[in-house]
This record gives sequence, C-alpha cells and structure tokens, in this order.
Amino acid sequence: MLSASREPLPLVTIVTPSFNQARFLEAAIESVLTQDYPRIEYIVLDGGSTDGSVEILRKHANRLATWVSEPDWGQTEAINRGFGMAHGDILAWLNSDDVYRPGAVGEAVAYLQAHPEIGMVHGGANYIDEAGLAVARFPSARTSHPDLRRGAPRIAQQAAFFRTVVWEMVGPLDPTFHYAMDYDLWVRISAVTTLAYTPALWAGFRLHGESKSMTVARQCWPEMMRVHFRDGGSIFSILYAKYLVRRVVEPVMPLRMVLRRAAFQSLRRLRGGAPDADGR
Repeated sequence: MLSASREPLPLVTIVTPSFNQARFLEAAIESVLTQDYPRIEYIVLDGGSTDGSVEILRKHANRLATWVSEPDWGQTEAINRGFGMAHGDILAWLNSDDVYRPGAVGEAVAYLQAHPEIGMVHGGANYIDEAGLAVARFPSARTSHPDLRRGAPRIAQQAAFFRTVVWEMVGPLDPTFHYAMDYDLWVRISAVTTLAYTPALWAGFRLHGESKSMTVARQCWPEMMRVHFRDGGSIFSILYAKYLVRRVVEPVMPLRMVLRRAAFQSLRRLRGGAPDADGR
C-alpha cells in the first residue's frame, strides 16, 4: 500500500536495455506498463535489433517515455545512457528478458518512502523459464558492504530500486564491465548507504539458452576480482579463495541450478501448488 502522505508521489524511472530479445521483450514491457504505480517514466534502449523488437517498441511507443533503436556499445552503455535521460527520484533497470511482479514498483516506493534513511531496497525474485514459469527461488537475502566484499551479493538485480541521489554519488556503471556491472554498483552503493531487503516477491529472473547467466556466467568472477583489487582487496581474502574454488568447480556449476529447480518443484508439490506463469 502506498504512503498516505500528501507529498507528491516520487517519479520512478525504469530503463530496459535490449538487443534481439523480441521473444521476451513484450513480456518485460507489459510487466512495467501494467504496474499499479501511477508515476513511472519508462525508457527502452534497443541496440539496433533485427528480430522484430522495433515493431514491438512501435506498438507500445505511446506509453513509453522514450525508446531508441540504434547500434550501441552494449548493455552497460545503454543503462548509463538511459539513466542519463532519467527524470525520476528512484531508478531501476529491467533487462528485456526479465519481468516485474504485479505491484513491485509501488511496494518498492512505499518502502523507500517509509525509510528515508535507506538509499536502496531490493526484494525477492524467482528464476523463471522461457515460458515464464517459476523454476527456483533466487537466493536473495540481506547483505552489506562487508558481505559484498566477501563475495555474497544476494541481490536480484531485477528487484533492486535505488534513489537517484545515490546514483549521482556513485554512478555511472563502469563501461568496461559487461558481466559484473551490477555487483560493482552494489559495492559502491553499499559504501554510502545501507542496503535494505524485503522478501516480497518483486521480479522474475529469466533463464534461457542465450542469457548471460546461462552462457557466460564464468566471466562474472574475473570482473568481481577487478572490483576486489581496485578497492584494496588482497589475495589473502575470502573472495579470492571463492574465486579459486569457482575456477575448479566451474564445469559442474550448472548442476547447482538443476538441484535448485528440483528442490523448488518438490516443495511446490508438497504444498499442492501448480506452476503459474507470473513467477510465483
């Protein structure tokens, strides 16, 4: 429920970077446009897709604050450019293969309004499959700057909302990062404000054959190590030890998601629930 304050509701700017994700793009757009929060500025920046994405953007153009389809330097550059266009008091980005849960934006705004000392809040998320069915719960949890420096992000990027004033303090994203730019941002944000967590389910994190999380996840850890050493980290640290272990076990890491999915489905059966298409 939104705050009863008579102060104007804050404007929320959401940026979606996209490139050749037509089969998921409309679901992402609809998940934003159907939010019950009344003050959303929605910007979609497409990298010059040739798969029908432009037709989807034209279809929704009258409900988007801005949309562009032209070659760019990738996801990180697109997010930075989108936030550079933003007028909102609160910022978030939603990748074109992910979705928001109904009510997510309003709940995030209500939390930040109720806790003016908090610069960022993140909620829960489910992993979803290509059809939008929940397959496992993302392991979100409360985290902090020391936790992040130890390699425990526990943040579903899709379910994170932060104040523009915080972005202005620590942004933009490092354009040389392509896989761990969100981790880098969380480290920088957590250095200047507390990160709040609520278990409310706010997003669906889609796993599919072309997603970075499935195809090039191993590239994330070297970028995390860049953050670690940039900020004075040592090889004699928990994070560096995790990095070394990760390199050894990388070939069997996909098994972790298989086990997570099996556990999630078993729990659903025990509760007598059926799969649904909105990430619950």
